[in-house]
Amino acid sequence: MAIPLKYNLRNLLVRWRTSVATLLGIALVVAVFVMVESLAAGLKHSFVTTGDERNLLMLRKGSTADSNSQIGRMQVDRIRYMAGIARQADGRPLLSAESVILVSLARASSQGEANVLVRGLEPAGLELRPQARLVEGRMFRGGLREVICSRQLGERFSCCQLGRSFRAGKNQFKVVGVFDAGRSAYDSEIWMDVNEARSVFDREFFSSILFRPENEEAAARLKKTIEDDRQLTSRIIREPDYFKEQTMTAGPIKWFGDFLSWIMSIGAVFAVMNTMYATIGRRIREVGTLRVLGFRRREILISFLLESLFLGLIGGVIGCLLALPLNGVATGTINLQTFSEVAFQFRVTPDLLIKGMVFSMFMGVAGGFLPARVAASTPVLQALKSV
Repeated sequence: MAIPLKYNLRNLLVRWRTSVATLLGIALVVAVFVMVESLAAGLKHSFVTTGDERNLLMLRKGSTADSNSQIGRMQVDRIRYMAGIARQADGRPLLSAESVILVSLARASSQGEANVLVRGLEPAGLELRPQARLVEGRMFRGGLREVICSRQLGERFSCCQLGRSFRAGKNQFKVVGVFDAGRSAYDSEIWMDVNEARSVFDREFFSSILFRPENEEAAARLKKTIEDDRQLTSRIIREPDYFKEQTMTAGPIKWFGDFLSWIMSIGAVFAVMNTMYATIGRRIREVGTLRVLGFRRREILISFLLESLFLGLIGGVIGCLLALPLNGVATGTINLQTFSEVAFQFRVTPDLLIKGMVFSMFMGVAGGFLPARVAASTPVLQALKSV
């Protein structure tokens, strides 16, 4: 027969000081684990949700990001009027030749400066990005040093707020509008007119071309035509696939978080082990009594394992609750592809909470196995004679 669970719960309550210390250790490890994982999840989500499946992006062959891609004016003109590209209401091609520039801006928190990505785009670029919408102010006008900034960027850089101005090089730019890109990677950008951007920042080349084919058949044909043309020396990729490639930034964060969590978990496992060894040392006569009452070694082993599992389970709940308030909190990091600031939000998802709970239970079982085995293997006479 099994030992009643209330026996284990009562022992945890009686020795509440050591139980609380162990719970806090496990809770801290789980909280750090969930926090770092939610950081990586939020960064990955901002890239994965970016882009429209209907759009194709043209980059220079061999480039890893649009910030290190160069496309000439002749190439743009050649692509613009290819058959198979969708048209806007006024008949113009649904295509945006764009330039990407990095500028250094001071953070609102006065913690130094960071590189921010300025994207020069054509009017069609707004129609190609339906997830982005203007929420404050108005659209920029070419030739007037006007820009629009994402709302998340404005929270991290006060100079990017509506009505404010910032200096980039020798030029002063005014923020005339604020847009919301739906928590996508575009929430880390400043937008302005592409021709003005090329002129102000002295860029002879474009960085990329974003366009929308008429249909899937036209997309396949355009991709083959452009990539087979040796004069264009370009590659074509779907817009969402391009941003999925940029998720490598989340990798180091996740690896570091996993490494830190596992290192801390070793300490938590030893804390559980120490608690259980101390508990068993004070309850050795109880173990002998349980054996006399007819409980087998396997049942005693399972009972003490369940006790340590309870510690891990409760500690996991506390750790998840500590991490939960971070959900939706805005932060930022460096994009390892473009070396620019990436604004995103922590994402504490149900999957992460489940992982945190599994992690905590693992620590409980790992820390309780050896002490439970010691308790189960103690000879009856030795246990009964102990003081």
